Amino acid sequence: MDRTIYDNPLTSRYASRKMSFIWSPHNKFTTWRRLWLALARAEQELGLPISDLQLRQMQECIENIDFSLAEAREKELRHDVMSHVQVFGEQCPAARPIIHLGATSCYVTDNTELLQIRDSLRLLLSRMPVLLSSLADFSVRYKNLPTLGFTHFQPAQLTTVGKRATLWLYDLITDFEDLESLLSRLPFRGVKGTTGTQASFLALFDGDHERVLALDRRVAEIMGFERSVPVSGQTYSRKWDYRTLSALSGIAQSLAKMAVDIRLLANLKEVEEPFGAKQVGSSAMAYKRNPMRSERIGSLARYVMSLSDNAAHTHANQWFERTLDDSANRRLSLPQAFLGVDALLTLATNVVGGLQVWPQVIEKHIREELPFMATENIIMAAVRQGGDRQQLHEAIRQHSMAATRRVKEEGGENDLLSRLQADSLFAAVIDKFDSLLDPVNFIGRAPQQVEEFIGRIVEPLLQRTSPEETAPEEQVEV
Repeated sequence: MDRTIYDNPLTSRYASRKMSFIWSPHNKFTTWRRLWLALARAEQELGLPISDLQLRQMQECIENIDFSLAEAREKELRHDVMSHVQVFGEQCPAARPIIHLGATSCYVTDNTELLQIRDSLRLLLSRMPVLLSSLADFSVRYKNLPTLGFTHFQPAQLTTVGKRATLWLYDLITDFEDLESLLSRLPFRGVKGTTGTQASFLALFDGDHERVLALDRRVAEIMGFERSVPVSGQTYSRKWDYRTLSALSGIAQSLAKMAVDIRLLANLKEVEEPFGAKQVGSSAMAYKRNPMRSERIGSLARYVMSLSDNAAHTHANQWFERTLDDSANRRLSLPQAFLGVDALLTLATNVVGGLQVWPQVIEKHIREELPFMATENIIMAAVRQGGDRQQLHEAIRQHSMAATRRVKEEGGENDLLSRLQADSLFAAVIDKFDSLLDPVNFIGRAPQQVEEFIGRIVEPLLQRTSPEETAPEEQVEV
């Protein structure tokens, strides 16, 4: 590694080798050659004078790229596609006259990017079920464990640890479905010519419109697409880039939200991400257990989310049939969005798989807040024993204010229960306090909601997918 030049941390530190390969120069330029071969093969099938020898030479040279020569040619020509056309032609001289026949640069550049997007979506879809399954297991494991629910980050009604995890899981399920939908609709650019009119191909086929249409369909078929865009300028609509980066932004949003929740729970010491036996939390404060994985998720997610706005501006600024001010931008935004989400999924899978739950801390926090939440149940029970609802309400209000002052002004424990037990107005229900204050009575249908959600939504999805376990060498900087 040359340490005197900038090194992109997405490839060297965070993302997997598989995702990096999809966006690598090797994959990009060999795909160009596969596209040139597909075009020539389809043109031959439809009657153009292209020989088997020409196709064979092209096939034999697909992987054998002289990158140094191509880079030297590009410095002379200032045109990346033509530099590779020339180098390819020199390697297979018989095929040189028919390489890139009728095509424009976007035939290889745009179609390659759509192939990279397709392969990247497939990779993400193969990885997400591992995370979804892990979250589902966590939800079921803790479906009955009561915990404080928060609104405005203030204690509200109780929920359960497992039910809260289903909120994270549901977001990711919708993201997964968005990726599936996007992949099912993603088109090929196809064979459209310089401004999208297919004029060059119409000339090649002597004005035969049907063979031009067949050429477009056949090349898409060879490259594994069921259809190509119905109309285009020189490029496919950059709206597809926006749709793609929006779907990736959705995953980033969901994981960032989950990571923020975990960071807040870590502060409360209720739930924590995994912490290595030799992991250092702080260079100065040796006692610290910083949630660095969740913080890294938030950091990378913020970057990925910013890229969908970038794609919107790129689409909006495409003039007429095309302008080149999208090129340098998309060389950065498309691969980095996928590399970022790939890294996020690796991190999130690691975090969820090692989440530590501390039930006694959770119970302590419930005990501190539950007396306030239980007051309505206490009033109802006392009324059933003949008490005056208004009188009981006023008594609880005064005792609650006194208990709150003790907690906030004196730093003492919440003594509301002992105050109520000492008040004769509640004498008839003192023996019922334990049952009235059982946290299980305050979690509603949370356990049942977990079971229903996992059984009705998550399990069918997981049964129809084939999750790809991340290999050890793919675990980059978690």
